[in-house]
Amino acid sequence: MSIISVTAFTDGGCRGNPGGIGGWGAILINNITGTALERWGAERDTTNNRMELLAAIEALRALKQPGMRVTLHSDSQYVIKGISEWLPGWKARGWRTASKGPVLNRDLWELLDALNAAQAVNWRWVKGHAGDRGNERVDLLANQAMDALRDGRPSSGERRCVWAAPAA
Repeated sequence: MSIISVTAFTDGGCRGNPGGIGGWGAILINNITGTALERWGAERDTTNNRMELLAAIEALRALKQPGMRVTLHSDSQYVIKGISEWLPGWKARGWRTASKGPVLNRDLWELLDALNAAQAVNWRWVKGHAGDRGNERVDLLANQAMDALRDGRPSSGERRCVWAAPAA
């Protein structure tokens, strides 16, 4: 069986941070077929950091088998540095930061850590609002989810779409 390769983009945001309406968006692209799965959702009384984490979590949750090769792009330094640099220290210190305080959003970090361990994830930072097609798309999904929640419409979902031509 061949290893499936996926490119993912994630983004989260919050209007009225902290404590406002937040939204997240994710897109997972099959690098062989060019097909994609878009996912989005929104919550009340949240923070930007929680939505950024939730976007990455929901992207990895969508993967139906372990051991997939994933390149995950996020414009959140909090997510990228947290998973790549800070997490081992937090765990070694009993979920305490270097300054001895409790790790914020520990519930989501623990979930992201477990999902990350099940896949072969390459975490990449991408500059937000700089014209990157994937980042722009997930930003739009997150904002549409926030608008829907604000307006009392369904604010979460997923859909399949064509992202690119299949690889040769």
